[in-house]
Amino acid sequence: MNETIGFIGGGNMASAIIGGLLNSGLAKKEQIIATAKTDKTLDSLKERFGITAISDNAQAAQKSDILFLAVKPYLFPEIITQIKDCVHPNTLLISIAAGQTITGILSAFGSDVKLVRAMPNTPALVGEAMSALCAAANVTEEELAKAVTIFNSFGKCEIIPESMMDTVIGVSGSSPAYAYLFIEAMADAAVADGMPRAQAYKFAAQSVLGAAKMVLETGTHPGALKDAVCSPGGTTIEAVAVLEQHGLRNAVICAQRACVQKSRDMT
Repeated sequence: MNETIGFIGGGNMASAIIGGLLNSGLAKKEQIIATAKTDKTLDSLKERFGITAISDNAQAAQKSDILFLAVKPYLFPEIITQIKDCVHPNTLLISIAAGQTITGILSAFGSDVKLVRAMPNTPALVGEAMSALCAAANVTEEELAKAVTIFNSFGKCEIIPESMMDTVIGVSGSSPAYAYLFIEAMADAAVADGMPRAQAYKFAAQSVLGAAKMVLETGTHPGALKDAVCSPGGTTIEAVAVLEQHGLRNAVICAQRACVQKSRDMT
């Protein structure tokens, strides 16, 4: 990929994508430009990635062939006002903000910019993101394929209808936090039973990673994989019974649906 890739905003999600692009080799540091408000963030981007980091959003927009809008949703009106006259007609815009619809963004630009709406997650930094993409009507198949290539460079992605974007935020955009809570709880239990903390985190995290890979790579239903671990009268079914008693599945479903509703309320 030879295009200049710009980021308006250099926070956690932008940093995860930048790291993913560089780690995969899809882009070189000379091709990436990012903006931030504070000198601390600008210095961090330069030191961490070796990319060009500036405070001028309009300049970054003017130089970019592909431009990520990676700021908080409430900043969109301010940012779009700054950059809308600097975006080239053929620039591919990629928004990663929750609650910002394609219609709303196009309206703010006041023109038919090339826009892809995306929802990645922070495991992009280790090449294991799960991202969803949907595109404005004027985005060509070739342009959408380019966006897919970018997101596949640091994980997996799927094309979805925009109506499903809030659901995606619940099931993948925010869900790493749920997994971290689960890993932390598993580690706490191991520590309570005498395992050193660092070792407990390794055992718990690797087990969750392995379980996820089993689902993805075997294509077997998670329930069947769970049944395969649960021997009659064994230790695993005892733990599963307690998790069911305390409502693990109901807690996850309720929490995730609350996340989705919050995303809908932000639209």
